[in-house]
Amino acid sequence: MFVRNDVMVDARVLKEAATLHGAGHEVTIVGRTRPGTPHEVEREPRAGFEIVRVPMPRWRRWWRWLRAPSRLLSIIRRRRAAPGERMDALDWLAMWQFGTLGWARAAAREAGPADVYHGHDLTGLPAAVFARRAYGGRIVYDSHELYMESGATLGRPGWARAWLARRERAWAAEAVALVTVNQAIADTLAAELKVERVVVVHNCPPRQATEILSNDRLRAAANIPPGSPVVLYQGGLRPGRGINDLAESILEPGLEGVHLCYLGFGPLRDEVAALERDPRFEGRLHLLDPVAPDEVVAWVASADVDAIPIQATNRSYALSTPNKLFEALAAGVPVVASDLPGIRSIVVDDPDGPLGEICDPTDPGAIGDAIKAILALSPEARADLAARCRRAARERWNWETESARLVELYRDLEASA
Repeated sequence: MFVRNDVMVDARVLKEAATLHGAGHEVTIVGRTRPGTPHEVEREPRAGFEIVRVPMPRWRRWWRWLRAPSRLLSIIRRRRAAPGERMDALDWLAMWQFGTLGWARAAAREAGPADVYHGHDLTGLPAAVFARRAYGGRIVYDSHELYMESGATLGRPGWARAWLARRERAWAAEAVALVTVNQAIADTLAAELKVERVVVVHNCPPRQATEILSNDRLRAAANIPPGSPVVLYQGGLRPGRGINDLAESILEPGLEGVHLCYLGFGPLRDEVAALERDPRFEGRLHLLDPVAPDEVVAWVASADVDAIPIQATNRSYALSTPNKLFEALAAGVPVVASDLPGIRSIVVDDPDGPLGEICDPTDPGAIGDAIKAILALSPEARADLAARCRRAARERWNWETESARLVELYRDLEASA
């Protein structure tokens, strides 16, 4: 498996590796070294598989030196840049050519021969392609989102996005199967990439061996008074996740005693820290450090409501089924989530009844009303709602159910080898 991150908190990659090992396959994950570590290959044994971390190429310094004399051209390029563009187009292209693809070539060499090369996301796919071309074998493309429609590529110039889209189509053409996270994204990618076999594996947590009971982890960590209602946002602190609108929602009338916890990291962490200091919230907004992937569900269980106000700022978000939705169900915590198709089909259309409330994630008043609707339920009704969430996770939305399709794919690949 190839993934261009340090494989420390990527729960999907780790779960897939453990599942395939359990199905009898020999698995190695090739990731990248962490920033600030020695510039050398790292090897970490895990239960049943190995993680190999390959350094990113050192290209930025010489690239900056190469571009230094062209200061005037850089100013012109910035003036012509597309609205919302965060990086000069040539710098972004250089990042792909010398950074991502440079790492991909090194990762492919380090991986050596294998029967299958499993590329996670568009940044991991080229490593699988380079490895197959060098050693033979087959490719599985595991797309965690619509990468071309996500924040990683939106705002780039059209010519740059077209270049990357052509590369994705060419690389995906070498794959024998596409794995992705929900049916809507599967349908979109199947139409665009023309991969013959598409397998949907929702990114659910494992089925809980025992029921996780409500606890006070969040209250203890944030020094919240016992009995105070707690709303939790957990996951990436990024644009398009409704971070600010969720904060504003607890200022709505009727929510004066509610505490809001943010459990995660990302580029908006400093912004959330500023909200934590904002006197309007009177100490009811709390920023906590992220926890290990296998501890998330236990922390979620200490909340009264799990808020998922993801906004349709791009097509990938609009079609998403966020991991945190399934983690909340596993914890038995009702959700207040965005009224988006993939989320609505799970939260509202569950055969046993609703698993929370959906709302307009761009309207703090609507978010606040949804939170109030759950907190206003009688103790008996809230217990029934929590039981429905747990039952949905136990019977439908769990890794054992979802990963069976991944195991079946690899069984077929083995049989046809």
